[in-house]
Amino acid sequence: MKTYFRFSIFDLQFLGSKNFRSALAAINNRYDFNYILIALVAAFFYLPFLGNVHLFDWDEINFAECAREAVATKNYMQLQINYAPFWEKPPLYIWLQIISMRLFGVNEYAARFPDAICGITTLLSVYHIGKNLRGVRLGLLWVLCLGCSVLPFLYFKSGIIDPWFNLFIFLSIVHFIEAEKKTEQAKKLINKKLIIAGIFCGLAILTKGPVGYLLIALTWFFKSAISYQLSAISKKKEDSSFITFQSSFLRFVYFSGIALITALTWFGLDILMNGSWFVKNFIEYNLRLAKTEDAGHGGFFGYHFVVILIGCFPMSVFGIGAFFGNRITLPNLTNFEKWMKTLFWVVIILFSLVQSKIVHYSSLCYLPLSFLSAVVLYEVPKLDKKFSSLFFYLSLFIGGLLVGLTVLLPFVGKNINIIKPLFEKDIFAQANLEAQVNWSGWESMCGVFFIIILGFFLKACRTGEKKISNRQIVFFFLGTAIFVQSVLIFFVPHIEAYTQRAAIEFYESKSKETCTIETYGFKSYAHLFYAQKKQIPDSLKNNYYTYIVGKISSKKELDDKKELQFLYSKNGFIFYRSRQVF
Repeated sequence: MKTYFRFSIFDLQFLGSKNFRSALAAINNRYDFNYILIALVAAFFYLPFLGNVHLFDWDEINFAECAREAVATKNYMQLQINYAPFWEKPPLYIWLQIISMRLFGVNEYAARFPDAICGITTLLSVYHIGKNLRGVRLGLLWVLCLGCSVLPFLYFKSGIIDPWFNLFIFLSIVHFIEAEKKTEQAKKLINKKLIIAGIFCGLAILTKGPVGYLLIALTWFFKSAISYQLSAISKKKEDSSFITFQSSFLRFVYFSGIALITALTWFGLDILMNGSWFVKNFIEYNLRLAKTEDAGHGGFFGYHFVVILIGCFPMSVFGIGAFFGNRITLPNLTNFEKWMKTLFWVVIILFSLVQSKIVHYSSLCYLPLSFLSAVVLYEVPKLDKKFSSLFFYLSLFIGGLLVGLTVLLPFVGKNINIIKPLFEKDIFAQANLEAQVNWSGWESMCGVFFIIILGFFLKACRTGEKKISNRQIVFFFLGTAIFVQSVLIFFVPHIEAYTQRAAIEFYESKSKETCTIETYGFKSYAHLFYAQKKQIPDSLKNNYYTYIVGKISSKKELDDKKELQFLYSKNGFIFYRSRQVF
């Protein structure tokens, strides 16, 4: 039981005497208070400052506006955007935002609150799974890797669908793995696991659509096919292997039926109530998204590899070690690790092939990657020198990038003219940089703090170091989480001031006015949410002013429209109003 607490907060010196810590350990021996500890620490990081900055176009505001309009119209079954049917996403996540807005009002905090709850739930889930696989230490390492890495941390403080979508898919796969175990368990228990797996898959479909089922199906197919081939080659018993594959296939069919039934609780009801038009448009939209770039969201094939490597620091540094080199595979983890590797490759290759490249498309990789990172950290005392070198140089490179950005950005902000020549061909970007942003210079202390955190870790994993201690791992990951939190507090509001705040302030100024606001030359949902757009009958629209918001690059075109009156321009945005109402 001693090992249990060598990696627990109860081992920290500030909690008091050795006897006091032993008493706490004895209590925790009977009741695993690590669940409470994880929930409290996650809440400490994820719940504060959710409303510290405006929602960002498109996705955050898109989903929040769907929820706002549902609250305004009390139409919860059929999603709307701009009071017109919205068929791009199913409603489950929007329903969570609706509940949140009922609790906290229509604001940024309410829009992001569901993902913060998802963050707490996800960390508790991975701890529980890791603990059952190998013990408390693996569970806590998994929590650190997932909860404290950069992009996962940011996503649990956002207002987008993916955290819940990823959690449902992951839990579905975990329960399917449980049902696949070759044990003497009763058929009833296997069916129970398959039912739970199917329900989670159905919830994933209700969150973001059939792609949830596709990802699980591809993962099962490749994992089963590879296992079948390896078994046939190694054992020379193809018939026996085929029986295993056939059994797995039948279980997958059963699982798929449960998933379909769960998804039809809404899709089927919607078809009965409103016909098949939603499903038809929904499928067409998703097919189009896979085949074409979505409004400039393109990129090169390796886009998601770069995003995962840099954006998921520091867990990405350790995760690489799970794919290369000689490792001692831990007992009870071999099969689960193969599933996680298969899931990782399915996600990253599938979304590398998809034409639209958006950062969060590969976010499902965070869960298997965090597990693989935790396994490598669990094995660190057994790893050879080349792994120490790998951790050292990758951490130095990626950590150096993060430090460089946070140290230099305040200096650039106070001397913005330095970078204006870089945007000489983009007049909108140059005008963005005219925003009055108060950089104090003290923001650089975030980077200085991270230099200290990174320095201690690099010293621990330098070439030739035999062991990275648990305390060094905890220090590094929690320090990274504090660093990311400080960036969210001190940097993101300044960045938002350059990119969209001028437009949002205009929209907010019209929230009490009955009017119509439209954007010209760019896509946005911000004017709907922040102007709190009212549903105006078409017959009455001419009774109110119409405002047009464009970018400075469109000024000549808008000036030529005689029915519009120029109001003002600010930070690259231009604002017009119709000259009269009737």
